[in-house]
Amino acid sequence: MGTALVDNPLPPVSPLAGEPIEKADAERLAGVLKALADPARLRLLSLIQSAPEGEACVCDLTAPLGLSQPTVSHHLRILTEAGLLNRDKRGVWAYYSLVPSAIATVAELLTPPRKRATKKAR
Repeated sequence: MGTALVDNPLPPVSPLAGEPIEKADAERLAGVLKALADPARLRLLSLIQSAPEGEACVCDLTAPLGLSQPTVSHHLRILTEAGLLNRDKRGVWAYYSLVPSAIATVAELLTPPRKRATKKAR
């Protein structure tokens, strides 16, 4: 299971909030964004999120991506280590699901404060 965001939560201050972000917080956020900054990883998040049970096995993800199983496993490991995915080992297969709070936290940090106020008012 990914614990990166649990052990080192994302900063409470958005870099867009007009307040300086601490160096350690900036490094942590950059690590998560780096994990997201790959088209295959973004597709993996989308495929897993849209799976019928909200989870997917590596064996279900290779064909849609057109990538080999070792490559897909590598991308899933990076997303898991970043705390964006949970990993559940079942026999020989590993199933992955999104960590909703992690995705929401990233979205919140990247939303300018004025936009956040508008969203909450709706």
